Amino acid sequence: MTIINQETIQIPHWVTVYGNPVSQGKIKTKADDFIVKEQLSFQPEGSGEHVFLQIEKTGENTEYIARLLARFAGVRQRDVSFAGLKDRHAVTTQWFSVWLPGKEDPDWTQLELESIKILQVKRHARKLKRGVLSGNEFQIRIREWQGDKLRLEQQLQQIKTHGFANYFGEQRFGRQGQNVNKALSLFEGAKVRREHRSIYLSAARSYLFNQLLAKRIADNSWNQAISGDVFIFDRSNSYFKADSIDDAVLERVKSGEIHPTGMMFGKGETGTSAQAMQLETEIVENNQALANGLIKFDLTSDRRALRVLVSDLQWQFEDDTTLLLSFSLPAGSYATALIRELVDLKS
Repeated sequence: MTIINQETIQIPHWVTVYGNPVSQGKIKTKADDFIVKEQLSFQPEGSGEHVFLQIEKTGENTEYIARLLARFAGVRQRDVSFAGLKDRHAVTTQWFSVWLPGKEDPDWTQLELESIKILQVKRHARKLKRGVLSGNEFQIRIREWQGDKLRLEQQLQQIKTHGFANYFGEQRFGRQGQNVNKALSLFEGAKVRREHRSIYLSAARSYLFNQLLAKRIADNSWNQAISGDVFIFDRSNSYFKADSIDDAVLERVKSGEIHPTGMMFGKGETGTSAQAMQLETEIVENNQALANGLIKFDLTSDRRALRVLVSDLQWQFEDDTTLLLSFSLPAGSYATALIRELVDLKS
C-alpha cells in the first residue's frame, strides 16, 4: 500500500514511570528466550461442534497456524478462530478452535512438526472468540545485559508492588511505527486489504491512548484518581464513573482494586468529565486527523486501564549478563511495556 498522506507521525519514546532504564540488553536472540502461554478464561466443556486445540508453536505466527488448520481440516478460513495474536519470534502456547459440526476429528497429530506441537484437543459448544483470555504467562530471557543491578532490583520491586504503565507495545505500531501512517492513508482514501484494515485502525487508537497515558504519567496521575475519571475493575472489562473522588475511591485505587482509564477513541461518549475529559480532549485536538478517521470508520468508544498490575513477578540472573524474568499479565497488556521500564533494548 502506498502512503498518500503528506502528514506523517513519528512514534515517540513515551515516558517511563520509574525513571529511565539503567541497563541494556537484547530479547528474542533465540525463540525460547521469549515464552508465552495463554490462559483461557474458561474450560472447554468436552463436547460440541467446535474442536479446541492447544498448540505450542515455535517461530510461527498465529495466522499461519490458523490457515494450516483450515487446510488440514478441510474447512473455510473463517471456521478457524483464535483468542489473540502471538509473536512469531517466540515459543507460544495458544488455543485455536475449528468448527466441525457433525464431523469426526482428523488425526491432529499428523500436523505436528518440529515447530508445531499439539498439547490438548477438546470439544466445546461455541467457537473461540477474540479476547476471551484471562491473561498470559511470560518467561523472558534478556541476554547481553549490562547496567546497574541495584537500581534494576529497585525498579523491579516498584513494578511488583505498584504495577506499571499499560502502554500498547511497539509491535502494535509496526516497523518504525508505520501502521499509524498507514491508518492516515486509509483515512485519506488509500486502498487497503481487508485483513490489514483492522491492524491500522487499532494502531491509530492505540497511538492516541499511549499519548494520553504519557501525558498522565508526566503529571503523575497515571495511577491516581482525578476529577471526572472513569474507573475499571482490576482484570475486568467492567468500568464505572464515580459520583465523586472521595476517600473510598482513593483507597480502592491505591489498593489496586480499580484503575483510572484512558480513552480508546471512537464514536459515542467517553464517560469522562472535568479534568479527565480536558486531558483527553487535548489529545484528540492535537491528533484531529486520526480522531476524524476513527469516527469515519465507525469505531465505538471504549476504555482501557492506565495501570496494569503484574502477577508472580520473579527474576534471577542466570549469569552476569543473562537476566531471566517470569510473570503473568492480564489479557491485552504487553510484556514489552514492562521490559521498557527496565532495559534499553539493543537492536
